[in-house]
Amino acid sequence: MMCTVVGSGEIRSVGDDVYEWAELFIHSFVVESHFSRFVMGGTSLRSIFLVLAVVGGSFGVTIMSIDFGSEWMKIAVVAPGVPMEIALNKESKRKTPIAVSFRDGERTFGEDALTSGIRYPPGSFIYLLDLLGKKIDNPIVELYKKRFPYFNIEADPDRRTVVFRYDEKTAYSVEELVAQLLSYARETAEEHTDQKIKDCVLTVPPFFNQAERRSILTAAELAGLKVLSLMSSNAAVALNYGMFRRKEINNTAQNILFYDMGASSTTATIVSYQTIKTKEKGYSETNPQVSVLGLGYDRTLGGLEMQLRLRDYLARRFNEIKRTPNNVYDSPRAMAKLFKEAGRLKKVLSANTEHLSQIEGLLDEEDFKLHVKREEFEDLCVDVFDRVKGPVDSALISSGMDISAIDQFIIVGGATRIPKIQMMLQDVWGHELGKNINADEAAAMGAVYRAADLGQGFKVKKFHVKEAALLPIEVDFDRQIENEDGSIAIKTVKRSLFALGNGYPQKKVMTFNKHTTDFSFYVNYGDLDHLPKNEKMAANANNITHVIVSGVTSAFQKHLQEGSEPKGIKAHFNMDDSGVLSLGAMEAVFEKSILVEENKPKEEESTLSKLGSTISKLFSGSEDEKENKKNKTEESDEKPQGDANEKEEKEATQEERKVEEKVKEESEKELKPKLVMVKEDLNFTVKYLDVLNLSPENLKLSKKKLTDINAAERARIEKAAARNTLESYILDAQEKLWQEEFEKASTEEQRAVVRELCTQLDDWIYDEGFDEEALVYKDKLSSLKLLFEPIKERVQEHHDRPEAIQKWLEEKEELQENAPLYETPKLLISEIAEKMANLDREIKYLVNKGKIVKAKKDREAAEAKAKAEKEAKEAEKEKTKKKNSSYEGGEKRFAPDEENQDTNPEMEVQDSEEDVMSEEHKVGEGTETGSKEQLPEMFQEESQENNSEEDRRKGSSPVYSSDENKDGDNSTPRSEL
Repeated sequence: MMCTVVGSGEIRSVGDDVYEWAELFIHSFVVESHFSRFVMGGTSLRSIFLVLAVVGGSFGVTIMSIDFGSEWMKIAVVAPGVPMEIALNKESKRKTPIAVSFRDGERTFGEDALTSGIRYPPGSFIYLLDLLGKKIDNPIVELYKKRFPYFNIEADPDRRTVVFRYDEKTAYSVEELVAQLLSYARETAEEHTDQKIKDCVLTVPPFFNQAERRSILTAAELAGLKVLSLMSSNAAVALNYGMFRRKEINNTAQNILFYDMGASSTTATIVSYQTIKTKEKGYSETNPQVSVLGLGYDRTLGGLEMQLRLRDYLARRFNEIKRTPNNVYDSPRAMAKLFKEAGRLKKVLSANTEHLSQIEGLLDEEDFKLHVKREEFEDLCVDVFDRVKGPVDSALISSGMDISAIDQFIIVGGATRIPKIQMMLQDVWGHELGKNINADEAAAMGAVYRAADLGQGFKVKKFHVKEAALLPIEVDFDRQIENEDGSIAIKTVKRSLFALGNGYPQKKVMTFNKHTTDFSFYVNYGDLDHLPKNEKMAANANNITHVIVSGVTSAFQKHLQEGSEPKGIKAHFNMDDSGVLSLGAMEAVFEKSILVEENKPKEEESTLSKLGSTISKLFSGSEDEKENKKNKTEESDEKPQGDANEKEEKEATQEERKVEEKVKEESEKELKPKLVMVKEDLNFTVKYLDVLNLSPENLKLSKKKLTDINAAERARIEKAAARNTLESYILDAQEKLWQEEFEKASTEEQRAVVRELCTQLDDWIYDEGFDEEALVYKDKLSSLKLLFEPIKERVQEHHDRPEAIQKWLEEKEELQENAPLYETPKLLISEIAEKMANLDREIKYLVNKGKIVKAKKDREAAEAKAKAEKEAKEAEKEKTKKKNSSYEGGEKRFAPDEENQDTNPEMEVQDSEEDVMSEEHKVGEGTETGSKEQLPEMFQEESQENNSEEDRRKGSSPVYSSDENKDGDNSTPRSEL
């Protein structure tokens, strides 16, 4: 099924961060998405967004993007019926902290992980993006250890990468922790869209090298995600800015500088917007394109560094107070509290000139309060602010442009909200800074647009993105050369593969002309003089791969024996959409001469010869015509022959002509040599020299570890849910059993049984049943529901019955009013009588049930009273017997009277019971005549009748008469109701 989604309209942004999207209207196969109006600085812009969603049946295609930063991640989704939007997390927030925590067998993410990290800092892992694809000796890893000293960081024994040691048995690699965060992001997107998601686009810093890009792709593989593309965060921001301004883009280039300061890094990107013509499937189209012209960055400049400065400042001030002899730096929990407070204080001081910082129970139960001014914060970060202009200068140098060539200067990223930074950037730009883009969500929204473009289920209106390689790549190989003295020397040859600023995706072919035997070469980073020394060390810009090529010797021997001429060995390189370099194929190329058949060129007649031949044919006829006339003359003179002989002669003539034509064709062909290119694939092995990829065995082990963690997490959640459900049901049952309507719908014995079971389960769940499996809790709940649900159903039936009858009557009256009198009535008197009888029966059932219970209680009280009186009289008789032992006959004379007195109260109770049962017998309809002999049997079946409401309702509707109700003889036994 083809479902077309066409979106057109306008988008509105109120203030800095608000996007309003209108809902999608679905009409059979055409879904129109109308966007609201986008207003920027008084200028309204209309964007057209075309989407073709291919769905089969009721299954849709959903794609997401994850803007995976150092401190936060933002998730955007696009699906049939859902416009491009940010997915909200379980706290209904639009961004989620990059944090995963483990504590007491429980795993938490986001805000919950940060809260857990305050209580147990070594178990909460944060700022993981900075550690991807780096070895243990990388300067960035050393800086991370200094910033967060409470983490136990080890080196992977095989790869020398970062591993977090959680306990003696458990350790997590950075890829495993990032994979869990990516899985959580997918769960958030799936809950938001209520659809399964696998395809995604991930944003990465533009300065990520090959090892870092491969590392995050490995994490995505562990998370079970299909990455359509990695996208640089600066390119995603530029795409988001341009896709709402298509009509402003023309063939005249517009240069815009995006300054993005996040939590741990800063980038300055100069891009150009311009329309270009492309040809696809034979059609020429003109679409906008954004191209990265220049880039500057600082890998460690960001809001995190300022937050750490504030944390250390607060710690020093607390130690100066000396409220406790202990040093706050020695307490990881206290430092985690200070780090959280420093983050809050940094945001508040961006909008206020001063603020009171306070932490309860910072150390040794001592509280901490301190007034902090914005000037103090700025003094702490003087050297940090001095680095703000650096990325702008680097971007201008790499693009070869001057600041005057920039049309707009737009700031994004959370740290750009700091007033001091805005003031410094405005001094550089000389004009008002652009703030007309969502500083937090621009990258995620741009990436999801790219995801819709790359995905199979959507087609968005084209907007080309051309990213640039920040780190040049070259190929180094050794070649043998002969010196003047005849000796052989080895020379290292370097060839540029991707120069600085080369756009990607792009494929390139490199030819090795001098190699005739097996050889190897290296893929390295090129000249990095444009980077500072510390960045060269942080980028680990050394060798990337070592490629070993085999099969060259045998291929050359084979083809040289055949007389082929070697034309070199070709290496096919590809830098894909993710900016990841790969070697696709190696092949040896030979030129070979082969003989092919060609027709001989016919000798052309001169023009005069052709003219003379034509004139002669006009007057004398052609030779064929003369031959035909001759044959006709001979045939007319000869006698007719048999048909068989004539057929044989014709076949023989045809065979002769075929032979003659074949001989003629062969004589006209000749064999000529032709040069063709012959390619033979070669074997090659790629060995990574920067950071090793996970081996297949380790990759399998990591997947199993994450699968086990997810299974344990699901079991824990299921157990907690089952336990909470049982607890809630117990409390609900105990409370409702005291309500009047539940008392009327149950007997005292029934309520006593339910209360007893509730008490038992309540004691069990807080004692030996505190840590049981989910199935045990479910079984306990089922046993309680078996007793309490029938009571709830009776109460619900009694509660809903009048409304249902009322609704039925209203519907029938409406039908009757609209029906003409000559048709069968829609509302019959018999139906009304039946409904009234049902209602009357239910009411009398409840009233009589109350009388029965009351009679039973009176009987039990009378029996107890009679028993007590009997015991008292027996004691009196014994006393009288001892005093008047001489009157033995008197005891016998008075014994019958005493016995009658003992039994009379019991008989009175029995009569009262019969009266009640007589009333109960009046409730039936069309039943057999009751008798007093049946009464004891009915009381014995009392427990059964209390639970027989469903059987009673299944019976036919009773029809009463006033005489039957008065007599009480024609009544249905209660057990039949």
